[in-house]
Amino acid sequence: MSIDITDLRSFYASPLGGVTRRFVGRAIGRFWGPLTGLRVLGLGYAPPYLGAVRSECERAMAFMPASQGVVNWPSTGASASALVDPLMMPLPDSSIDRVLVVHALETVESPSELLHEIWRILTPGGRIILVAPNRRGLWARMDTTPFGYGQPYSRSQLKSLMRQTWFSPEAWAETLYMPPLRSRFLLRTAQAWEQMGLTFSLPGAGLHIVEATKQLYRPGAVRAVRHAGRRRVPVLVPARASRVSVAPEA
Repeated sequence: MSIDITDLRSFYASPLGGVTRRFVGRAIGRFWGPLTGLRVLGLGYAPPYLGAVRSECERAMAFMPASQGVVNWPSTGASASALVDPLMMPLPDSSIDRVLVVHALETVESPSELLHEIWRILTPGGRIILVAPNRRGLWARMDTTPFGYGQPYSRSQLKSLMRQTWFSPEAWAETLYMPPLRSRFLLRTAQAWEQMGLTFSLPGAGLHIVEATKQLYRPGAVRAVRHAGRRRVPVLVPARASRVSVAPEA
């Protein structure tokens, strides 16, 4: 179930969206690393988190799913956003160095196909930063934010999915420990909630953030060998001789 682009824009323009952008952006920032000379792609609805790295990397693009809608990004200058089918992106193989996936994995029809497509466009050793709702957190159970739509994930589910699609998870983070409510008191105490959750590693974070590396070699398929209970020996069946007609002598 996808969320409309107007709802995403409205959320990030709200006070709760501003807190979300600050905490999630801070967690993502720890994974970016040096981006000088690299090509960066945001998939889903990534503009709130791409602005901080746009000036550092060689090129930054924002691809948004057709089921969601698209907005112009950045707001000034040449547009770097596009409306795409996330399972068939208009990019050549091994053309992107970093991919940020946010507001995409939980709403796409086939998560494995999405990750396979990202694997295709990533350069050898390229990295993906994946943001997904935590199925144990309140943010996935309430539709007051965009993270309450679609399929939430546990850490083990994400790890299994990424390994099946030829990615090697390298680092993890959790964020958004405050309840997803628009209460002024909660918004004022958001930093205290976040600090308490991180200090004690509480299980109810709203989001998982995982960084993974593209495996250079795909694992080969292994066929199971079927062992027969007993050995079967072919039996030769004698064929019936055909009649040959002989013409009478003159």
